[in-house]
Amino acid sequence: MKKYFLIIPTVLITIIFASCRDDFAFSQSTGDLVFSQDTVFLDTVFTNIGSSTRTFKVYNNSSDDIVIPRVALAQGENSDYRLAVDGVPGRVFENVELLAKDSLFVFVETTININDFSNGDEFLYTDTVEFDSGANSQKVELVTLVQDAIFLFPARDAQGVEETLLLGTTDDGEEIRINGFVLDDTELNLTAAKPYVIYGFAAVPANKTLTIEAGARLHFHNQSGIIVANEGSLQVNGLPSTTDALENEVIFEGDRLEPIFADVAGQWGAIWLTDGSKNNEFHHATIKNASIGIIMDNSNPTSNGATLKIDNTQIYNSSNSGIIGTTGHIEAENLVINNSGQSSLVLRLGGDYTFNNCTIANYWNNSFRQDPTLFISNIIPNTNLTQDLVQASFSNCIIYGDRDIEFILADDGISQFNFSFDHSLLKFDDRFDDFAGLTNYDFSNTGLYNLDIFNIDPIFNDEDNSLLEIDDTGGANGIAEPSTATATDILNNTRGSSPDAGAYESRDLTAG
Repeated sequence: MKKYFLIIPTVLITIIFASCRDDFAFSQSTGDLVFSQDTVFLDTVFTNIGSSTRTFKVYNNSSDDIVIPRVALAQGENSDYRLAVDGVPGRVFENVELLAKDSLFVFVETTININDFSNGDEFLYTDTVEFDSGANSQKVELVTLVQDAIFLFPARDAQGVEETLLLGTTDDGEEIRINGFVLDDTELNLTAAKPYVIYGFAAVPANKTLTIEAGARLHFHNQSGIIVANEGSLQVNGLPSTTDALENEVIFEGDRLEPIFADVAGQWGAIWLTDGSKNNEFHHATIKNASIGIIMDNSNPTSNGATLKIDNTQIYNSSNSGIIGTTGHIEAENLVINNSGQSSLVLRLGGDYTFNNCTIANYWNNSFRQDPTLFISNIIPNTNLTQDLVQASFSNCIIYGDRDIEFILADDGISQFNFSFDHSLLKFDDRFDDFAGLTNYDFSNTGLYNLDIFNIDPIFNDEDNSLLEIDDTGGANGIAEPSTATATDILNNTRGSSPDAGAYESRDLTAG
């Protein structure tokens, strides 16, 4: 009789016997976890405004699959921090599994109400993320600086409808509204006591003046800003500072304080000086990371001189433009504008403009830029609107950027178009002779271009980061007219007998 033997493939035997083993049993954690960082800093946040989310990793470098009995915030459910462990939200987690040679993510964020504490206007809020307990206990520290602030925002009615501002009507009679509110008399003097956080557009009423004192800090939420009504005024009264903290300067910026937002353009709307506003002044201010720094609509003949006077001020990282003036009347000294998604300075539909010792630059690197640093016109492009350009005078200025052509003069040939550049450093490299023979670009005409210098690098300190001090070997060095130059520069340095063009007096940048 034949005997038949059952032949079982070796692979199948391996699978059968393996199925009898518990290869996926997890060992208890022994306190040998490794962390990508021992302390997580969530940067500075305003009270009741959520932080950015921070992340750290937990590594199991052993050859065993382990289970961590407990991962929890030390303050438990009472903590103002929130966690997500491998995507699961909470504050306390039990039996967290971690495979051999693997890692998991822990996400951390917080929202803190400073009124729940008694530490003053600013304090450090801390907690720890604890892994296991007893002899196997390990932890990661959490640290957040919290600032108190004054919040200004639209009111809500009983139905929860938020206050808006009426801007006008369409041709069809429909109302044009934006999210915003009217400042009352108690809110028309902003001080340096606490920072301000503004939601929506804060409107300055007609015949009222919003005064902002030296050292004040204004932080705007997304699509927020200031709007000055007809016959209203804005007075920004910053003063020279003696430290890099700019302690006496007035600063306008977004409401995200984390370093990753420090130079992000377009975080908030604009400062809008509407048609009919008057006596607007900016002294020693910084306006950064807006969509448009300042919108200036039309001059007001009742103003004491120019409708907008601005000095010792810097505007940078605007996703659109630093200043847009429309039939405006602006006087500017020691003004710096840089890094704009379109033109840094737009003067359109005519107007009356005087700029002295200003640095108008553009080294935008967030996207392709096709517009020049400076755009001047007596029209609104693509419309039939035209107005006289009474004057656009640039004395002792720097007009520069990283494109060949950094100023455009759009003259319709009908309305007045009066402009001049005097003792200024200009970037205009017409390498293909596209502008040859055009009257506005006749650089030999001393009535239009008087002792200007072209296409010699001013050698900025760090143009990408809007540090526009100039080196003493650059093209703007010593070219200003002493009789018309400002007495001091934007840093309050004395100009001297051979002043430089632009807002800054030069120095040896290689000396640090």
